[in-house]
Amino acid sequence: MPKSSFYRVANSIFGRVGRVASEEVTIQLFSSKCVPILLYGLEACVLNKHQIDFVINRFFMKLFKTNNIEIVEACQEFFGFQLPSVQIAQLTTNFKIQFQDRSRLIKL
Repeated sequence: MPKSSFYRVANSIFGRVGRVASEEVTIQLFSSKCVPILLYGLEACVLNKHQIDFVINRFFMKLFKTNNIEIVEACQEFFGFQLPSVQIAQLTTNFKIQFQDRSRLIKL
């Protein structure tokens, strides 16, 4: 399950860098190592995107030591972090465009 793999990698990042690294470094590591695990293959299938957003929000709550979702959303905006539901929508659109382009080439 992608969520369990995600948690394993996210906890590994926290275990390695802990509170020593800045939030920017931690978010960059998180974006490059953890988020792809959640997004892998999701542009072609349907699922509850709010569950995945919840996982990300919990990570930010842990990182910034808060339970206030407004603070979490402000931090995500400040660091330019897009929620997976937004990323999945973009990936899905790109997937559909590429699929349509390929089907047009096959018809020619």
